[in-house]
This record gives sequence, structure tokens and C-alpha cells, in this order.
Amino acid sequence: MPAACGAPELATLSLREKLAQRLVVGVADAADAKRVVAAEKIGGIFVGSWTDLTMLKDRSVAALSKSSSFPLMVTVDQEGGRVSRLSSLGVDLPAPRKVVADGMTPAQVRAQAKTAGQKMKELGITVDFAPSVDVSAEPDDAVIGDRSYSDDPAKVTEYAGAFAQGLQDAGIMPVYKHFPGHGNASGDTHLGGANTAPLSQLQQLDLVPYRELLKDPGNAGVMVGHLMVPGLTAPDTPASLSPRAMSLLRTGTKYDAPPFRGVIFTDDLSGMKAITDKYSIDQAVLRTFQAGADIGLWLTTDKVSTVLDTLEKAVADGDLNRQRIDASVVRILRSKGVLSC
Repeated sequence: MPAACGAPELATLSLREKLAQRLVVGVADAADAKRVVAAEKIGGIFVGSWTDLTMLKDRSVAALSKSSSFPLMVTVDQEGGRVSRLSSLGVDLPAPRKVVADGMTPAQVRAQAKTAGQKMKELGITVDFAPSVDVSAEPDDAVIGDRSYSDDPAKVTEYAGAFAQGLQDAGIMPVYKHFPGHGNASGDTHLGGANTAPLSQLQQLDLVPYRELLKDPGNAGVMVGHLMVPGLTAPDTPASLSPRAMSLLRTGTKYDAPPFRGVIFTDDLSGMKAITDKYSIDQAVLRTFQAGADIGLWLTTDKVSTVLDTLEKAVADGDLNRQRIDASVVRILRSKGVLSC
């Protein structure tokens, strides 16, 4: 009987190393990245607005990834418009809403994203937390605002799909966000808790792009937001920590979508009050893993060992399932191109 997909690779990893593959953390500079990868063999790093981009220009991050047992996910928010972390390095894109307003075609968006993706790849970036598939008519400067292509879910599907395909053309992993839909939420999850419309309404609007785009996602991931959804999540439980929300995405059954077999990321777990008002970072990561996320994302390296200690204890106590850990690591290694099964 053939070995299960990823079995040889999993056999090379300790439990702590498997858990570390599921962490992506923000870094200050190359030294910070090198230190945390050497200390805990984490699966990826996040390039934020505060990060010294020299580590991309001088290729030190790319070299760090090559020296690791498995490639690093080198991630960034590069949506275009006001969310453009790499514009100083010549990677710039217009805001999604402006793209539509200016009459660009989906084919042009795909070509533009491919060009940007090629530049990202040269810098050592492997994952772009874009495009936003939020459906929104908010003012441009609202939390989603001009980050949304349109308040028409069909248009969002068409343009976001083109952007994601352009990134994949360049070898960059796109990540659709913010599941199950931030475009009409009651507030900004950076500032506190936010509610969406009930699930019955999301099924007709916010979830439509996911229903269509996940029919053929390629290597795309999905980022789950910190949104409370009446009729889906428990009261006061954000989708990012909700087993029901993760199951909705994984199975697709409650919104007539195909099962999603790719990597599920959380939104930032350390810099957004919808999470930090209630949970320490180690408890937030534990809860999102219990809910069904593959990767916990946050902004600094200082608590990585604490998080891993908490996760290891949870496994020992029977609060984290080893088989689910292995399944997440296989999905992650598949997304990195380590596995083709």
C-alpha cells in the first residue's frame, strides 16, 4: 500500500516543527527573520509596513528560505492602492475600485497582476494576501472601501479572479480575503468586534465570489476574518476562531460551494482588537487551530516560543488533534510546492 501523501516529509518533523510550519509571523528585518527561523523553524514570515525592506532587495530572505528544510512562505499585503507594502521597491498597483472605475478589463488586470507578481517573485515573496473579494459600496476610505472591486458580487468575482490568476501566472500564491465577507460589516475589526449581516444574506452577496472562485482555486489560499456572523458563529466568536465558520469554508455545504482543500489563513491575530481585547496570542492561535485554520498569522516574533509551548501542551492534553495537525502541514507543504500529491 503506498504511503499517504506527505508521510515521508512528516516523518522528518518533530511535533514542535510541525506546529511551527503552521505559523507565519511579521519580522522587523533580516536579522529578526533569521533568528526566529533558526530558533523555531517557523513556516513563514510576514512583510509588514514596519519591515526593513532591505532584506528583500539584498535577497537575504530568499537565501534564508533556501537554507531551511522546507521553503519559507514569504508573505505580504500587496493589494494595490492604499495597501501597497512594496511600492518603494517598484511594485505598485491601483486600488481595486479604481481599476473598475477606469474601465480596465479583467484581462488587463490579470496582466498587471502577473507583472507585479514577477517583481514580487524576484524579491523572494511567495504569497500575496490579495485580492480582497469583499463586496462593498463603502466610501473609499472606509476599512474595506476602495479595496473592494465593486458592490456587485459578479464583478468582484470576475476582477478578483483575474488578479489571482495573474499572481499564479507569476508563481505567487494569492489569498482571497476576508472570508466570509467584510464588505458590509458593522465595524473595523482592527478597532473591535464587528458583525456581518446574517448568513442567509451573506449567501446571496458576500459569499458569492467564494462560491465561484473556489470551483477552480489553483493554489490560492483563503484568509478568514475576525467577523461575527449571525446564524453561523456563536455569539461573540469571530469567524477566525469559529469551528462553524471554518467548516462552512472547508465543506461548502451551507452556501452551495465546492469543498475547499487549500490553505486557510487567519487574519492578523495580534494587532486587531476583535481578537486582542479577549485573547492572548497563544490562546488565539490555539483556538483558531482548534477551529480548523491551517496557519496562524501575527505581527511580531517575540511570542513564537510561547505559542509553540502552548500548542505542544494542548496536544499533550488532548486539546489539539495530531491527525489534523498533519493534514494542515500536508496542505501547507503542497502549497509550497514541496508535495505534488
